[in-house]
Amino acid sequence: MNQIELTLLEQMRITELEVEHRKELLGFTYTDVDYLLRFRTAVRSSIDAMVREFYEKQTAIDDIALVIGDSDTLRSVEIAQKRYVLELFHGVYDIEYVNSRLRIGLMLKRIGIDPKLYLAATNTLKCILFRLMDEVCLDVAVRMKTQQALDKLFYFDMTLVFEMYVRSMVTEIELGKDKLMHYAKALEQRVALRTAELEMLSRVDPLTGLLNRRILAETMQREIRIAERNGKPLCLVYFDLDRFKEINDTFGHDRGDEVLKSVGEALREVSRNFDLCFRLGGDEFCVVLTDSTEDEAYQGYCDRLMRLVAERVDGLTLSIGVAQTGPEEYDYPDELIKRADNAMYEAKRRNKAAITKQAA
Repeated sequence: MNQIELTLLEQMRITELEVEHRKELLGFTYTDVDYLLRFRTAVRSSIDAMVREFYEKQTAIDDIALVIGDSDTLRSVEIAQKRYVLELFHGVYDIEYVNSRLRIGLMLKRIGIDPKLYLAATNTLKCILFRLMDEVCLDVAVRMKTQQALDKLFYFDMTLVFEMYVRSMVTEIELGKDKLMHYAKALEQRVALRTAELEMLSRVDPLTGLLNRRILAETMQREIRIAERNGKPLCLVYFDLDRFKEINDTFGHDRGDEVLKSVGEALREVSRNFDLCFRLGGDEFCVVLTDSTEDEAYQGYCDRLMRLVAERVDGLTLSIGVAQTGPEEYDYPDELIKRADNAMYEAKRRNKAAITKQAA
């Protein structure tokens, strides 16, 4: 395949698994993400002043001033820099984020920016951000943790930028070597196939074929971000099977597994193609419903699900809780999960009370 037909991620052979591995090498965790998110509001309110200060310092350097050239270009790079800074505190550092950083490396190579100038600019930006943290964050411990998190993210970015920069230099040499390109294509296909197999194993519950708990947080964070971007509501449906322990105790675990498989099939049947269904473990399940309100989830989706499950598994009932986020304000994933979980346990309490009343 011609090099220009490959995406940057394919050229660099970077997958979602590789992104997570790079974060692990830097010790960049969800705790670091939380510290950066705490600072997001302060960055948004100060972004214009910070970018203006940043480019006042940059345009004082002759080499950079020559590259920028004119006021129209300066306005364009200021807009791009604002987007770059805001992404540092967006809280989502996934494959799309990586792709944007690779493009920076490609741009540096194409316009001939020396790596030392990029490093100097990164240090300038870091100093500006650190100073803002010193001004707005009075808790020394929190400020230090936030600065450490930002340092890790800068290292993460710089690694990607320079890898892309070096890759671009190598590509210039390799373009004329057809034999090497054919070999790289064959190797890329094998790696992609193996990576897809490994990713599937790590993401899917083997019993039901649904997504598993391991990727719930990152999936919800992505979906909430998309909902926020589009100004749409999003619901999390959280449920478990009533008296499931009795099924296992009475009929054995093989029967219990059959029941779980049937519930998984029912979930897929009532869900839309873009709804995301998870088995969290045991008899607990959840579904991420995009562009759906809480009332729509209860009256439409949940009613259909309960009817179908009862038909498939001889009157089996569910305790279901639903929590909505957006379109006005959006929760963090753990907040939304907690609210849906609490709603489920409230439903379970009501179900038990109803059964007790009927028995009496």
